[in-house]
Amino acid sequence: MTRISPATADDIPELLTLINRAYRGEVSRQGWTTEADFLMGDLRTDADDLFALMQREHAVILKANSESEALTGCVFLEKRAGRLYLGMLSVDPALQAAGLGKQLLGAAEDHARNTGCRSVYFRVLSKRYQLIAWYERRGYALTGDTEPFDAPMKFGEPTEPLVFAIMEKPV
Repeated sequence: MTRISPATADDIPELLTLINRAYRGEVSRQGWTTEADFLMGDLRTDADDLFALMQREHAVILKANSESEALTGCVFLEKRAGRLYLGMLSVDPALQAAGLGKQLLGAAEDHARNTGCRSVYFRVLSKRYQLIAWYERRGYALTGDTEPFDAPMKFGEPTEPLVFAIMEKPV
């Protein structure tokens, strides 16, 4: 059984490995949610970035651990103006399509309700059609809003022009 709990600064090394493996580089291609087709490089985040996110007043990173205590997934959550921002939903590429992403998304939605948020929203690369469809099956909808891709170059150089689409779900 998976246990989901708040991460601490002590978890950063493991989180860093998990997130970067889930999003970037060749190993991410083992799963179905890779960004390696759109961004060159192996970094999605670094230790300083994760530590800074953990220090935000209304933010938490939830981590998922297997029965053997192995880190299998995580998600960044931050309450912003009555809504919950969700970022870096990550599942070990070897374990994707086994339901852990749904569990983490459910935990995020519970967190939103428990902290008085009216919805959960996030940014997704607009060209990630399969991932957008996955979120739509879970009740999320494209808002029609977009944002420019603004990640620092150290976290991957785009192979083509990229735009974020915004998705949201009332909770």
